[in-house]
Amino acid sequence: MNGHTAVNGKVVVITGGARGIGLATATALAALGARIAIGDVDETTVKETGTAHDFEVYGHLDVTDAASFEQFLDEVERTIGPIDVLINNAGIMPTGKLVDEPDQVTRRILDINVYGVILGTKLGVARMLPRGSGHIINIASLAGETHLPGLATYNASKHAVLGFTDTLGEEYRGTGVRFSSVLPTLTNTELLSGVQSKGVMRAAEPEDIAAAVIGLIAKPRAKVRVTKLAGFISQAVGLLPQSAGDALGRALGSGQAFLGDVDAEERKKYERRARGERAD
Repeated sequence: MNGHTAVNGKVVVITGGARGIGLATATALAALGARIAIGDVDETTVKETGTAHDFEVYGHLDVTDAASFEQFLDEVERTIGPIDVLINNAGIMPTGKLVDEPDQVTRRILDINVYGVILGTKLGVARMLPRGSGHIINIASLAGETHLPGLATYNASKHAVLGFTDTLGEEYRGTGVRFSSVLPTLTNTELLSGVQSKGVMRAAEPEDIAAAVIGLIAKPRAKVRVTKLAGFISQAVGLLPQSAGDALGRALGSGQAFLGDVDAEERKKYERRARGERAD
């Protein structure tokens, strides 16, 4: 089944859909005939984006709030029908050493990146199981298979998403509901503001992730890594003794990419938004 045939007419919900990977995915799916609903905690931006792209449903969605999530999904099903695909994309990536990370930032990362994914999945599956069909796609990260200094809590959150999603694939085997993880490498969105991407691996583009999602809808499988080269290196490093894998990571530039090499001034706007602080 090709991407257009698989996607055409499907009702797709995307969290964190106002910008970045979420928006690129929504745009690509809409071009193939999907009926799109995007939710985002940034109410102003999601309304501007939804209006500009003429998506069927768009509005405020706080993935850490069960009532907000339930109400959004209710609106989608009232407006455009039963949800076929739920893409849990919302996530944040504050950087820095663990001892410098305020407790409220640690909790915010876990609330959005882990609890938000678990909550969205739970609510989505509850709607899909009675119909015997549906697809949950969780946007994880290659950081969920590796470890990057300066991203300890973020790494932990993505390891959690992978373990969670893989487990559900077995827990609900045979029900008609499918579960997939997408593992992007560093991607050119606001999350990379001020981060110097070095080494042999190019950063992915949001459109690369969107293409991977389309491929998963057309042919569901447990996970897909983006880019292929980054995914291959991640898997290869995982087979090495940890000391050797760490040495290879340093050689590829991971040791300082999210610490000393970060342009703090360039990254300041994203960090404040990710940390839930008011902008200047």
